[in-house]
Amino acid sequence: MRGHERSDRPLRDHVAEIVFGHDTFAGKLFDVLLIVAILLSVLVVMLETVSEVRESYGGALRAAEWFFTLLFTAEYVLRLWCTRTPLRYARSFFGIVDLVSILPTYLSLVLYGAQALLTVRALRLLRIFRILKLGQYTSEASHLGHALARSRQKITVFLAVVVTMVLVLGTLMYLVEGPQNGFTSIPRSVYWAVVTLTTVGYGDITPHTVAGQILASVVMILGYGIIAVPTGIVTVEMAREAAAPASARACRRCGLALHDADARHCKRCGEPLGA
Repeated sequence: MRGHERSDRPLRDHVAEIVFGHDTFAGKLFDVLLIVAILLSVLVVMLETVSEVRESYGGALRAAEWFFTLLFTAEYVLRLWCTRTPLRYARSFFGIVDLVSILPTYLSLVLYGAQALLTVRALRLLRIFRILKLGQYTSEASHLGHALARSRQKITVFLAVVVTMVLVLGTLMYLVEGPQNGFTSIPRSVYWAVVTLTTVGYGDITPHTVAGQILASVVMILGYGIIAVPTGIVTVEMAREAAAPASARACRRCGLALHDADARHCKRCGEPLGA
């Protein structure tokens, strides 16, 4: 039994390099084909919501949906088989996305009855999550993910400051305008502050007094400055990520790609990367 596992391991490692890696021709071809399949499957989901198309081509759409479901099921099983830590992959973000994208079609087989029709429709709409799978097939997505991860502390502090600002500004607007002008409570006034500070401006609540309009003008100007802050934080980290050379070699144990060019072991689990 152990001899069989030793002979089977090189095959699994080779498949893992194709499925999780991006630096070989086979790996790139695998990614491209999956991207096309994901986009086509999402297109099928979208077309199913158009009543005219569904009435005319319902059978073809259902057949296409089962084809893509079986295809992505095979891909999911293949990823579990070739990785050395299947449970880690199954509990990872993309592992959960892979599972969620195929479950609704199978669940629709066992949910019967008129009362379940709305539930089945909601489950079928979950297939749109397949679009999230695109992120694991592009190296740029990994660069962005690393930049966001390194920016999380600064962005967290920034969001805390923004929350404090909207609480203070909303409270001030409640005191200035009052219930007679539509600011019936502090939470509603905070909602106005969020809408105004983010430059959305629904217009469902507007200040009527001079003092309120002056405060609103200040909030609007602050909004333009606030929008630029997280963009600058992430841009700096992305520039650092781009400046650091990286290797697209994928870890055979956890599937992580884009290690440093001189890396010999996986930065996540410590597995040797090999040649």
